[in-house]
Amino acid sequence: HYKKTVEQHYADLVYNGLWFSPLKDALDAFIDSTQESVTGTVKVKLHKGSAVVVGRESPCSLYSTALSTYDKADAFDHSAAKGFIYVWGLPLKVGALVKAAKVNGNGVSNESAVSEDLSVACK
Repeated sequence: HYKKTVEQHYADLVYNGLWFSPLKDALDAFIDSTQESVTGTVKVKLHKGSAVVVGRESPCSLYSTALSTYDKADAFDHSAAKGFIYVWGLPLKVGALVKAAKVNGNGVSNESAVSEDLSVACK
């Protein structure tokens, strides 16, 4: 989301004639800094007014096939996914528990219902 914010501020500065402003200079420096490792080759197919990326390679690429596959021999520690999935799904689980406590009208406070269910789920 930050890229869109910087992009919009940059466009506003240029549109408003503030090309030589200190803020534009600072944004230029920020963009230069964040793009230091952006290098490589992009293959583009041009056809009837459209451009489609058909390949790319870079010595600074963050992509690794050893980390992007789900094979037993890859470098990714699959046990790490369990914790991530639990934390990522926690707001949905808590929301469902709170909603269920309200719907059931069981007289148990939402806080205690959530705490009790999460303590069981965490074991």
